[in-house]
Amino acid sequence: MTKETPNLDAAYGLETPEDSKKLYADWAESYDQDFAAERFYLLPEIAARCFVEAGGRSPVLDVGAGTGLCGVELTKLGVRTVDATDISAQMLEQAAKKDVYRDMIEADLTLGVPVPRDSYAGVVSSGTFTHGHVGPEVLPLLLRVARRDALFSLSINAGHYESHGFATMFDQLIGDGAIRNLRLPEYPIYGDGATGSHKDDTALIALFRKT
Repeated sequence: MTKETPNLDAAYGLETPEDSKKLYADWAESYDQDFAAERFYLLPEIAARCFVEAGGRSPVLDVGAGTGLCGVELTKLGVRTVDATDISAQMLEQAAKKDVYRDMIEADLTLGVPVPRDSYAGVVSSGTFTHGHVGPEVLPLLLRVARRDALFSLSINAGHYESHGFATMFDQLIGDGAIRNLRLPEYPIYGDGATGSHKDDTALIALFRKT
């Protein structure tokens, strides 16, 4: 990957895990202000709120935790034990400064999260299942670390839910009896003050339980 200025377009253009590591290493220190605040980024709060309102409980794995924005929201809503996993060590360094996580796990989701099977009662993710990031192939790997009846609250960019195979994967998981009670409410990704070509983008929050 050629050198990219850290921004949303560069993030949407990522192609490999190494690309992600390079971009987010450069973006980590300024991400909260240059992206989340300036674009009125809503997904961390939405994913956390959907999880809690659906009856989610800890311990929770925050997948693609980044700088810890979703972990902060989970903590505000009373979730006591949250671990963070992300491919970027630099993003996890920023997340650690927020003092909301029990453990920080640097991991490439396509290879799985290196924790014991059945570790978590909940799995939450905001902004990871989007353009240029990971696809539905990691969902079975996340199910491995979730306990029976664990609640998932995963934001998925609505623009590629069908085209990137998420719909097919969920149909397969339901058919295999791996998950149940799938719901897909849709929310705006950015607030009213957002600008730019992606300001009206939406996300589906995939809410379901492991069977």
